[in-house]
Parts: sequence; structure tokens; C-alpha cells
Amino acid sequence: MNTSSPVFIPVILAGGKGERFWPLSRRQRPKQFLSLDGSGVSLLQATAQRLLSLAGDWENLWVITAAPIAEGVFEQLPSLPRENCLVEPEGKDTAPAVAWASLEIAQQYGDDAIIGFFPADHWIKDQCAYEQTLKAAIAYAQEQDAIVTLGIKPNGPATGYGYIEQDILEREIDGLPVYQVTRFTEKPDRATAQTFVDSGKFSWNSGMFIFRAGVVLRELDRHAPELLATLRAKGAAGYPALEKKSIDYVLMEKTQLAYVLPANFGWDDLGDWNALERLFPDAESNVDLAKHVNLHSRGCIVYASDENQIIATIGLKDVVIVREGNVTLVVPKDHTQDIKDLLKQLQSQPEYKNLL
Repeated sequence: MNTSSPVFIPVILAGGKGERFWPLSRRQRPKQFLSLDGSGVSLLQATAQRLLSLAGDWENLWVITAAPIAEGVFEQLPSLPRENCLVEPEGKDTAPAVAWASLEIAQQYGDDAIIGFFPADHWIKDQCAYEQTLKAAIAYAQEQDAIVTLGIKPNGPATGYGYIEQDILEREIDGLPVYQVTRFTEKPDRATAQTFVDSGKFSWNSGMFIFRAGVVLRELDRHAPELLATLRAKGAAGYPALEKKSIDYVLMEKTQLAYVLPANFGWDDLGDWNALERLFPDAESNVDLAKHVNLHSRGCIVYASDENQIIATIGLKDVVIVREGNVTLVVPKDHTQDIKDLLKQLQSQPEYKNLL
């Protein structure tokens, strides 16, 4: 067992597009660059700020992102050392991102460095509970050959998340339980999700992972040798040859070293415009992030990027209205998942490509 103080290197996964927040989210301004809670702080900036106290300073904080938005990352995080930002030439999902970053960090800090991976677009309510949970995960990853994932205690049978089934209790760290993982399950239907929640043995998969660099590289050598060999030999230049796969599929569903720490620090992955209702639970009849003149409308989410623009509604119910520049989106709340299909339609029409 390694008893010396570990180096903790948080890596922010910041390559996503966040298309379901269109028209506010665009190719050069993805969701992680947006401030959705009215604070003026973007999701990426908030993620970095949450992790800095555990990283110690900016020198130990890393980001992996996509080439088209790399300069935007530096604008958002001006204190980030440029060498700490890995730029993927093309998006290939999370498996290549985790593998490449782990290789680079192991080379610089050694196999005993503790690495954590954190999506850039999460919202966290309780910073103290968040830090306590991460410290427990770091401690367990230091002591054991373990890939620790943070599970989120479900508050309902959500069908938009993967689920993690916990097995036996391994131990408690500062009152937080750590369980061995029985299985990962992709997004279930509602009936299955309800049985998961009722059992009390499942967490939502947050996509946050903590492990020692050497542990994850050994497991990737075992379960994804071609991926690791390509990245070892070529680094970013090897991306065109890589398959687009998630770290869940490539590693977490196969490894015997998966452990889950169910967390309860107030979490949301802000998947689409409906998430604003969860960010503003005290809103009365509507969530108004615009000058909204309302007559008999309720259950609506109204957003305008220009505070001088006025949105007037009459008799609407459960509708999302977004005004951004010269684009207005109006969509029923139960159809926000169709925004991606709308963008495909815009992409096929040259006169609208500047709106993407």
C-alpha cells in the first residue's frame, strides 16, 4: 500500500457540443462555455473552481478538449498552463480521451498519481460535500487497485442516465460507503428504472472516475490493448485510427476493479433546457431568464441572451422559448430532445449553416 501523500490530477472533459442547448450553444460556444444559472460563471469555469482546492493549484489541473474550441478553453481559463490542455483532433468519445490523458499524466507524474475525470457541464450544489466525497474516493484509489466511480443517488426513475448496481460494502471512509460494482446498465426504460430505484442498490452513473494512473493503464492494456498501443505510439496523431467508444463500454463494463461511491452533494448534468427548472426550483409559474411579459402562460422556460429583448406570451403551457441573436426557438418541453434532429436539418441547408 502506498501511504505517501498522493498527487491528485483532475482532468476536465471539455470536448462536448451540448447541442440540446441550441441556439445558445453553438459550435464555437458549446454548453460548457455557457452560464445557465445567472451567475455569469460558465459551467467550465465552475468545474475548474470546484477542483482547484483539491488539485492544489493550476499546475495540477488538466483539460482535454476538441480542436475547434481549444482557444475558447484558454479564454475561459486564462490561468490554465497551455501544456495542461490536451487537444483532440477529432472527437472519439470518452475512451480515447481517458486513455490519452492517463498516458500523458503517468509519464509526467508517475504511475502512483491519482487521476480524476470530470465532465465540464455538471452542476454541483454542495461544494463541501463534493470535496468530502472526492477525498474519500482519492483515499480509496490510493489504498487499493481500484477504479472508483461516483454514483448519484437517484431521486426518481430517470431514463436518461446509465445505472450502476452496487455489490457488497467494501468499507467506509469518513462515513461514506464504497461498494464493489456488480454491473453497469445503459439507459433503461422507465419500468426497469423504477425497479432499480426501488431496490436501493443502484446509482446513476455520473461519468466521474478516480484511480491511480498505473491501475487504469494496466486495465486498459488488458481490455483495450489496441487503443492504448495506438496512443502510446502516436498520441494525438493516432486519433484517426481509433474507434469512437465510451470508457464505460471499453473498460468499466469489463474491469473487475470497478467500485462505486454513492454521492449526495446535489448534482445535475444539465442535459437540455428543461434542466433550468431544476436549477430554479423556487420559480413560480415560469422560469424567466428574460424580460417576460406574460398573460396566462405557465410551466414555461423563457430565456433571452440580450437583457433588452422582451418576450411576450399568451396562454402558453409547458413550452421552452429561447431568443439568441437572430434565432428564436419555440419547443414543447417534452420535445427538447428533438433539437438535435432540427440541427441536422439546418446542417443540410447551406443558408443556415452559420446558425450551427
